[in-house]
Amino acid sequence: MKPLIAVVLVVLAVAASAEADDSRVTRTVLPNGVRVLVRDNQAVGVVAVSLQVRAGSRFESPDSAGITNFLHRVMVRGTNRRSSVELATAAEEIGGSLEASGDVEYAEIRGTALARNWETLLALVAEVALHPSLPAQFTETERRLILSDIQTRQDAPLSFAFDTLLTELYPGHPYALPAAGRRESVERLTRDALLAHYRAIYQANRLVLAVSGRVPPARVASVAAKLFGDMPSAGAPFIDPAPPVTPSGTRRVLERPAQQAQVLVGFAGASVADPDYAAVKVLGAILGGGTGGRLFVELRDKEGLAYSLGVQNPSRAGPAVLFGYVGTAPASAEATEAAFLREIERIRAEPPTTTELARARAYLVGTQAMDRRTNARQAWYLGFFELVGVGHDFPDRYAERLARITAADVQVAARRYLDRPTIVVLRPR
Repeated sequence: MKPLIAVVLVVLAVAASAEADDSRVTRTVLPNGVRVLVRDNQAVGVVAVSLQVRAGSRFESPDSAGITNFLHRVMVRGTNRRSSVELATAAEEIGGSLEASGDVEYAEIRGTALARNWETLLALVAEVALHPSLPAQFTETERRLILSDIQTRQDAPLSFAFDTLLTELYPGHPYALPAAGRRESVERLTRDALLAHYRAIYQANRLVLAVSGRVPPARVASVAAKLFGDMPSAGAPFIDPAPPVTPSGTRRVLERPAQQAQVLVGFAGASVADPDYAAVKVLGAILGGGTGGRLFVELRDKEGLAYSLGVQNPSRAGPAVLFGYVGTAPASAEATEAAFLREIERIRAEPPTTTELARARAYLVGTQAMDRRTNARQAWYLGFFELVGVGHDFPDRYAERLARITAADVQVAARRYLDRPTIVVLRPR
C-alpha cells in the first residue's frame, strides 16, 4: 500500500474514533443485579434500546439448538397485554420499531423511537421481556419461518461450507451450533420448552439494559428500576465463558450444486478477554482486511485466483473462530488452497511491514468507529461487552490497545493461533 493511502486511513480512523468517543455513559446496577447503561447522545433526535440476556447457542446442546432464537422471535409476537399487531402499532406510533432474536453469546430485544418517546419505548421493551404470552399460533408461524431460513442457509454454498467448518473446528463444542438451530431440533421444540427456557434465562443477573440517544441518564435509570426492579435477585453477573477447544486440524471436501468453488481455512482464535485479542484482530486485518490485505493482493491481484475473499473473526467470550474464505473457479480450487496456506506460513515466518501494520490498525479502528455511528449500534456495543464480562468501555480500550500492537506482537499471535488449520473445500457437483 502506498504511504499516502496509509496516512489517509489513519487520519480517517482517528477522526471517526474521536466522533464515536464523544459521549457520556452512565452505569447503574439495580439492587437485583440488572445493569443499566445509558449513553447520552444529544446530536441525534432518536433513541435506541438494547436489552440483552446472557443466553444463545453457546449455552445450548444439539437437542436444544436454536431455542434462544426461536423463543425471542415468538416473544415479540404478543404479550399478556397486547397482540402482535398492537405491539407493532405501538412501536410505529412512537416513530420506531421493535424486534428480537438470539445469537451465539446473547439474545436481544431491541427497539428504536423518536427521542421524546424514550419512556414509552423502554416500557414496550420491558413488556416484551417480562410479560410474553408466547401465542401458540405464532409459535408455529415462527417455526416455519426459521426452518425456511435454515434451509436457505444450507442451500447457500458459502454458508453451508462455513457451518461445516465450525463443526470440524469445534468438535463437541457449543460454538459448532448455529444460532438459528438445526432442522431436527427446531422441529421438536414445543411451546412448553420455550416457556421453560424463558423462565431459566430471564433472571436479573443475566440482563443488561443499554440505552443510547437524547435521553436524561438519571431519569432512564429511575424508570428502568421501576420496570425491572421486581425481578428476583440472582446473585453475581452471569458470565460463564465458553470451554476451551482443541481444533481438529481436519480437511473436508464437499460437493454441492454451485457455480464456483469455496476454500475456507479456519483456526480457533482469541476470546475478548484474552491479552492477544487485539493482536489477533490486527493479524486478521493484515491477511484479509479490505483490498490492502495480503490475500487480496496475492490471490486476487497477483495470481488472479479469487472472485471473492475475506477474513472474519467475530468477538466471542471463548475461543473465537478466525477464518478466511476464497471463492474461486472450480479448476483453481487446488491452486487457491495452496496459495492460501502459503500466506498463512508467510505471516508465521515473517513479521508484517510497518506499512501493513499501520494500514491494519487504521482499518480496524475505522471500521469499528463507522459501525458505532448509530444509536442502535452504540446500544448494542454497550450491552454486548458488558454482558460478556469485559465492560461496556471495552471498544475504547481495544482501540487504544490497537495503537500499541507491534509487528512482533502480530507474529507471536500468528505462531500461536495459525497452527493446525481446519480446511473445508466446497466444489461444484
